[in-house]
Amino acid sequence: MENTPQKSKTNGALLAALIIMTGLAGVASYLYFDEKKVAENQEVTISERVEELSTTRVKLDSISTALDAKIAEVQKLGGDVSELEKVKAQLNEDKASLKRGNRISLAKYEAKIKQYEAFLVEKDTLISNLQRENVTLATNVKVLDEENSGLKTERQKLADSVTTVVSKNEELSSKVTRAAALKAQNVKVFAVNSKGKVKEDDSYKAKRLDKIKLVYTLLDNPLTKEEPKDVYVRVLDPSGAVVSDMANGSGTFSVDGNETIYTTKQTVNYTNTGKNVELLYTRGIPYKAGKYTVELYSEGFRIGQGEFAIR
Repeated sequence: MENTPQKSKTNGALLAALIIMTGLAGVASYLYFDEKKVAENQEVTISERVEELSTTRVKLDSISTALDAKIAEVQKLGGDVSELEKVKAQLNEDKASLKRGNRISLAKYEAKIKQYEAFLVEKDTLISNLQRENVTLATNVKVLDEENSGLKTERQKLADSVTTVVSKNEELSSKVTRAAALKAQNVKVFAVNSKGKVKEDDSYKAKRLDKIKLVYTLLDNPLTKEEPKDVYVRVLDPSGAVVSDMANGSGTFSVDGNETIYTTKQTVNYTNTGKNVELLYTRGIPYKAGKYTVELYSEGFRIGQGEFAIR
């Protein structure tokens, strides 16, 4: 009976310990479930943050692509891209900042995205204006090209007309010049011996021919100016070569733009009165047998022709 109080005290202590342990277990259980709930909430928050960051990154990439397209289009249309390039640089900085994980609220990124989107819409208007301006410019260029083409055609027609007039004038001038040329008629060649005796025949003996005497008449021509005229004489031997001696008065003159050798020349005072002209020519060497041709030229035209023969 003496151990009963001691036993009761022991049982009380055990009961108190059991109650405390039960309380502690309850508290531990509560803390465990609360911590688990907090961890789950944090996991959801992190997941949502990652998703928001990913969405923001996609939006920024999309804006970057659209901005590149706008820059290319404005450059193609000949517009100023300096503002676009400046915004592109800022966008790249924002993308880099997001990638580094800088603590900038997503709300600020959303605000930036809206600003970028508004900027793109504004540049769409700019591009539309540039496109209209380019269409107008292209139309004006086409009109100017057509007008220029028309002017070129008219100018070519005018040039052709001028060329035609010049050609006709030159042709008329040539006809007038030719019409005004001297005309030599009754061209005859006589043989003159060493004694000065003149002989007219169908042919002459070379040993009796010391000089030849050329006689011709310059016809009247009211279109020909009365003035001294140079008459060039070409004597052609039987082979067609010009009889010439540069030391004896021969030289060159121009016919149809070509330099031609002449045998001798004389200056005739033309008076438009049917003037008879005589010319003596002395050759230092004997003539070969055959037929000779005598041609007369003045002012670039052949004005007469005669012939003689040597036997």
